Amino acid sequence: MDLILVRFLFVALLSGVCYFLHPFGVTGWAGAAGGALAACSVIVFELRVRALSLRRLIGAVAGSVLGIFGAALFCLVLRSAPLTPSTSAVVQIFVLLLMTYVGLLVGASKGDLLNPAALGTLFAGDRPSRRSAKVLDTSVIIDGRIADIAEAGFIDGMMVVPEFVLRELQIVADSTDGSKRQRGRRGLDMLQRMQSNTNIHVQIVPDDFPSIREVDLKLLELAKKWEAKVVTNDFNLNKVAHLHHVEVLNINDLANALKPVVLPGEKMNVLILKEGKEYNQGVGYLDDGTMVVVDHARKMIGRAIEISVTSVLQTASGKMIFGKMDENGKPIEPSKAGPLELAR
Repeated sequence: MDLILVRFLFVALLSGVCYFLHPFGVTGWAGAAGGALAACSVIVFELRVRALSLRRLIGAVAGSVLGIFGAALFCLVLRSAPLTPSTSAVVQIFVLLLMTYVGLLVGASKGDLLNPAALGTLFAGDRPSRRSAKVLDTSVIIDGRIADIAEAGFIDGMMVVPEFVLRELQIVADSTDGSKRQRGRRGLDMLQRMQSNTNIHVQIVPDDFPSIREVDLKLLELAKKWEAKVVTNDFNLNKVAHLHHVEVLNINDLANALKPVVLPGEKMNVLILKEGKEYNQGVGYLDDGTMVVVDHARKMIGRAIEISVTSVLQTASGKMIFGKMDENGKPIEPSKAGPLELAR
């Protein structure tokens, strides 16, 4: 509200000055209208500059200064050219505007290559904390495993949650679909859980990009702005982030990396839950969801047995373990089979 008031006063002041001073010979309300138009142009320029990152702003200023300096040198040469005074003035103004314009655009476009931290501690104050930040997307918050990983201390830095992600979570939590509503509330509960943990730094940031409609693209722009990594379990967002050269921490990749390595010939205990696709097969699962297919175990459904691994198959959807029953084929009594014995 304060900024709106200041901008309104700026327009009114410039309009009044033009009304009374008659610039360029324009009098009355025509001068006031010209002043208001000039003030509005300045405000539009100010809004565009505010949207620039610090590095692009520094690049634009440096490019403009170099362009003006180059134009000044060029104009010194033009003064000795055999031109009429009016033609020489027009050419000099054109060269000045051209060099300044080109320097501004080139400097702004190449500003991302600058390292403001190298210019001194003035720009290095909040750089380390932002660079180690992790931007959370909606899917990974709803998933909930990020809270366990952070509480275990395997992920450090600030957990950044943009307000547009919170809005999306709230929309899901208010959905008329019961399943979506439950997922949204779970995500909000996970955020509250992480905020209540003093060892986890969760920060809600108001940064938004109104010109971008898709939430995923907003996340990538925020990650670029903060020089942060995106934490997700969305396969498509993972691919798009790599195309935008944004670092991604995929929770599913972490889960796959932590799955136990099983070699042929190893022994393991597994609970047979259902019949397999092939004749006389039984199927069980490890704690991490890995499917275990056991030959000649159809009659052991509902029992925990000891098996010997025969092969391991890695597919696009995950890992599958194939095994056969131990020669003894004795089921394990539930009272003697602890959680670690039932699955690996």
